[in-house]
Amino acid sequence: MKKPFLEIGQIVSTQGIRGEVRVQPWCDTASFLTEFDTLYFDEGKTPVSVESGWVNKNVVVLKLQGVDTVEAARTLRNRILYMDRNDVELEEGTYFIEDLIGMTVVDADSGKEYGKLTSVTQTGANDVYHITAKNGKVTMIPAVPLIVKETDVEGERMTISPIPGLFEEEEATAEDAPNAD
Repeated sequence: MKKPFLEIGQIVSTQGIRGEVRVQPWCDTASFLTEFDTLYFDEGKTPVSVESGWVNKNVVVLKLQGVDTVEAARTLRNRILYMDRNDVELEEGTYFIEDLIGMTVVDADSGKEYGKLTSVTQTGANDVYHITAKNGKVTMIPAVPLIVKETDVEGERMTISPIPGLFEEEEATAEDAPNAD
């Protein structure tokens, strides 16, 4: 089941004397965080209105309603901000990373299960998916259409066509193992 509220950033410090906070964004672009009128604390339980926001280098500066002094802003340090997924309409073919984590990854041709998608690294050019096999081995694949054929968020399943040799090492190891008979 998809979580209704998703982590979007963490308050890391204060900015100025009027209660602004500096937020380390946990989204594709820092400017995405400035598009919200309401964000949330406490995993979505406590709404907070955003009066204004702007990007300053690699962080976002937010002015939150009711936070009017540097002392009040300091009390928010290290708090996680959440967004309501219903406040965002994603373009087709884009997904929240949190929705991808835990998906079963299978081969498009054979249906063979490679493992679970356990992490996503954002490299700039394209994301990299970390797939963890049952034996604990992690294989990384680029998140490009040539390899990722289908992403079924509702069914928690990703279908891929890996490049030759990507998963063959573990297959060869299993085939080369001595028979226990």
